[in-house]
Amino acid sequence: MRVLGISCWYHDSAACLIEDGRIVAAAQEERFTRKKHDDAFPTQAVRYCLAEAGATSLDAVAFYDKPILKLHRLLETSFGVAPRGLRSFLTAVPAWLKDKLWIEPTILDALGALGVRGAPRVLFPEHHHSHAASAFYPSPFERAAVLTLDGVGEWATASLGAGDGNTLTLLEELEFPHSLGLLYSAFTYFTGFKVNSGEYKLMGLAPYGEPTYVDTIREHLLDLKDDGSFRLDMRYFGYLDDVVMTNARFAELFGGPARAPEDRITRREMDLARSIQEVTEEVVLRAARHAREVTGARHLCLAGGVALNCVANGRLLRAGIFDDLWIQPAAGDAGGAVGAAFAAWHEALGGARVTDGVRDKMQGAYLGPEFSAAQIRALLDARGWPYEAIEDDAAWARRLAGLLAEEKVVGLFQGRMELGPRALGNRSIVGDARSPKMQAVMNLKIKQRESFRPFAPSVLAERAADFFELDRPSPYMLLVADVVAARRTAVAGETGTDLIEWVNQLRSDVPAITHVDGSARIQTVHAETNPRYHALLRAFEERTGYGLLVNTSFNVRGEPIVCTPEDAYLCFMGTEMDALSLGPFLLFADQQPGYEDRARFARTFAAD
Repeated sequence: MRVLGISCWYHDSAACLIEDGRIVAAAQEERFTRKKHDDAFPTQAVRYCLAEAGATSLDAVAFYDKPILKLHRLLETSFGVAPRGLRSFLTAVPAWLKDKLWIEPTILDALGALGVRGAPRVLFPEHHHSHAASAFYPSPFERAAVLTLDGVGEWATASLGAGDGNTLTLLEELEFPHSLGLLYSAFTYFTGFKVNSGEYKLMGLAPYGEPTYVDTIREHLLDLKDDGSFRLDMRYFGYLDDVVMTNARFAELFGGPARAPEDRITRREMDLARSIQEVTEEVVLRAARHAREVTGARHLCLAGGVALNCVANGRLLRAGIFDDLWIQPAAGDAGGAVGAAFAAWHEALGGARVTDGVRDKMQGAYLGPEFSAAQIRALLDARGWPYEAIEDDAAWARRLAGLLAEEKVVGLFQGRMELGPRALGNRSIVGDARSPKMQAVMNLKIKQRESFRPFAPSVLAERAADFFELDRPSPYMLLVADVVAARRTAVAGETGTDLIEWVNQLRSDVPAITHVDGSARIQTVHAETNPRYHALLRAFEERTGYGLLVNTSFNVRGEPIVCTPEDAYLCFMGTEMDALSLGPFLLFADQQPGYEDRARFARTFAAD
């Protein structure tokens, strides 16, 4: 039996195909269209999922929310603030009347055009139920509490549920406009970053600041209860009656207008980032304590965009409220497709659920397209791109380890593409974590992004405790923990605002992955889920004594993670990477045609 899950028309559209309870394929539409956070109907992602399964028929299709309830919220909100909400009403409602109310025929027409025979049953679980299902059903836990926190679904902005076997029940909800995700996004907007993508930047900026504004937030913006529920004072926000997140009263509260994008980051932005991060963590901790009290469960599952706040996740883990956590790696709306499919399989179709308490069902998040060595070789030969073939995996690992030990930056393209916002070794750019210059090089010359943003380590799972204060796996790069004290280095007081100077201070013997507060966002690499990447780390350890590397996603600022070998080559030649590993083939930048003017080459290739 096959179930297709779909999410779209907000951000990060995606599709997921489940066959007899197992994920066969899942991918985000942005990877195919090359439009970051693409919200369009995921035609290409659906096509990929069907092709991966060889499917020409489906038993059910599940859409990740109930559009009619979402329209009801938009209309009620607009009428409730009228006439002030006219601009936002005219922006949002026409799209609903044109497309978003006709989802079932749109889905069936799209499937018919893709060769699916018949008309499968179309189901509409609620938005937060899809999030909760994406958290619980693929988790390794037989029984667990479930928390979902995001911007907004239909009406709910957060939910508390309980999962047991193949049943999932939502027990409590927080409703719009009171939303932790929207509160965090308001500060993202006010500090000059883009909503729905800049939240990572705000989280990365927080350790540079002081919690100066925590009391101001608590006194003026947020009435927080012991159970983690709260009410926002909507007089300070613009998203009810306008198309902006904050208003003039918010700006007055925090000392002036919002920072313009690309303007210099000041002490105010650093302190705002730190303050909202601390408030966010406190809300999450209170909600988790309440979840433990209500459900009595020993384990907790998390999803929704706020669950991508790995700093809050790390603090929640250390608080010891639950014995263990499991976080959906595609915790945002892309994961809604996964949750919708699982909800349909277990709840509507009565599918069984079997867990062993250890392994989850996300298969390392390696659920996207894969390209064979023959396909890659054919491309390289057709384009005339020089390469070196290394067919033996052990020899390949040793060769790359040697380059990385020489502080070369290598693009890594192999196996199935990851689902979610994190590259986990198959669509990654890697470097030597021991290098004092690696963070600056990667940020400015490779990723083309802000200098203050930290990089994550990929570490052999069996070596994680040698480097980090972490006693359990973190395969999806969703937990932050401190670098162990023995590896850290004392630094001078950091009271200035020169972010580049802060970044370049040495804080440990793995400076490229040690953030200014001594922490790191960790990916533990396991031989069971990614043997090739694990072998590379082992080879690097044999050469250097260090079983970890810098790992960042294979893309540049403003672009999605690469999907195809062509995408990888274009990104490679448009940056200052030294080498590119395409499956078993190794390419060196200085041997490629157009190397003398790599930026021009990238533009020309894109035009072709």
